[in-house]
Amino acid sequence: MTDLPTLRESLEQHGLMAKKAFGQHFLLDLNVTRKIVRLGGPYDGDTVIEVGPGPGGLTRAVLETEASRLIAIEKDARFIDLLEELKIPYGERFEVIEADALKVDESALLADRNLPPRAHIVSNLPYNVGTPLLIKWLTGPWRPLSMTLMFQLEVALRVVAPVGDDDYGRLSVIAQVLCDCEKIMDLPARAFTPPPKVDSAVVRLTPKAERPDDALVKNLEKLTAAAFGQRRKMLRASLKSLGGEALLVRAGIEPTLRAEQVAPGDFVRMAGLL
Repeated sequence: MTDLPTLRESLEQHGLMAKKAFGQHFLLDLNVTRKIVRLGGPYDGDTVIEVGPGPGGLTRAVLETEASRLIAIEKDARFIDLLEELKIPYGERFEVIEADALKVDESALLADRNLPPRAHIVSNLPYNVGTPLLIKWLTGPWRPLSMTLMFQLEVALRVVAPVGDDDYGRLSVIAQVLCDCEKIMDLPARAFTPPPKVDSAVVRLTPKAERPDDALVKNLEKLTAAAFGQRRKMLRASLKSLGGEALLVRAGIEPTLRAEQVAPGDFVRMAGLL
């Protein structure tokens, strides 16, 4: 790594700046990116997929670990040449793909390279697609080994919020049913170039060994969409189209409760009865 230009130098050499349309805010302090990768690890001998590497701050930090392979998915074609330069010191351990991560089939991506079917996800997620990408990885057919993801602070708080908290919502329920979720690091806006208008945080999600079947997950998505879509209403009203009071009574849940008062496990119990 000592032979590589700094991240700022790489950006200057390629004449690159963050693009607002892609929600880009770059982390250029390698001490910070190394800490994120360390807290999200270990990755020893495993494959890591990074989304939205930009100038490669997290990319360089992952390549310093014992990960066997790093595949970076970058939608912004401007950064491909810059990232390709990391192949000089790291060779076949590193690959960059120009693609939209929302449309990537991770199972096929790994199978095409004869890699194990599961990998870790590490990403400073673009703000405008962070939540859709998380929902894809949580509920889709491909299951990562772990996810170390940076979000704007309000989204990170929603992922880890406990029942009854102001930030507790649909994303909290789905994430916590399927993963062990932990906020591992806070990052002020000034840590980024350019600084966003909000602070950020890093969340580590580890999929649970026992996962509900796909039908139950789909029911859980329907329930939480209905319940939190009208979160100020009592559940007997917000869930009327899905069984309403009869469903709640069968699940042993008080019909006059509101969505933010119901724990993830209770939503799972209702989903199993749909």
